[in-house]
Amino acid sequence: MQKYKLIIFDLDGTLLDTLTDLKNAVNYALISQGFPKRTLEEVREFVGNGTKVLMKRALPSNVDEETYAEAYNDFINYYLSHDKVFTKPYDEIIELLKTLKEKGYHTAVISNKNDVAAKALVNLYFNDLIDITIGTRDFNKTKPNPESTLEAMHHFNYTNNECVFVGDSDVDIATAKNAGLPCISVSWGFRSKEFLKSHQAQIIIDSPKELLKHI
Repeated sequence: MQKYKLIIFDLDGTLLDTLTDLKNAVNYALISQGFPKRTLEEVREFVGNGTKVLMKRALPSNVDEETYAEAYNDFINYYLSHDKVFTKPYDEIIELLKTLKEKGYHTAVISNKNDVAAKALVNLYFNDLIDITIGTRDFNKTKPNPESTLEAMHHFNYTNNECVFVGDSDVDIATAKNAGLPCISVSWGFRSKEFLKSHQAQIIIDSPKELLKHI
């Protein structure tokens, strides 16, 4: 018997490995403004709270607002045209989503990525395997605010005990808590298992197929 009806996924670090393309966009913006590049591991630590926070973390702490705005604009323009160079689904993700669809689950993606970019990536890599995608828009708040998660739940008219959140970060753990949902954390994304445990992860899975045991 199915425990849940709606599986809500984070995107970056959970379904898609987007880190290299994000790093390249960050470094394009930094170089454009005359700043040194960041490493892949540095960018890994900066992601999770949306692209605006990503660029704030990547830039020197003493930059003025005008420089930040220019750098962020450089980042967005570069990323939107280079977001599919190295990005790919994690191993077993496609098979997992196909299995969920076959078993009758509904699926959603809630991302702090720009809504246009999030929808484009989901449509490209997952086509009809994801029922609804909600990214960051001008009028909605980013995770860990539960607004978009609740929007997805209301879209299907599901209650809290019918839904579960799946993500790779402390932001996703907090989002699930704020929405009144259980969270299943994944160890293959942008945060280590030790990091997740230190942020009160209750369930951690090491491969996508393990998710089926918990839902």
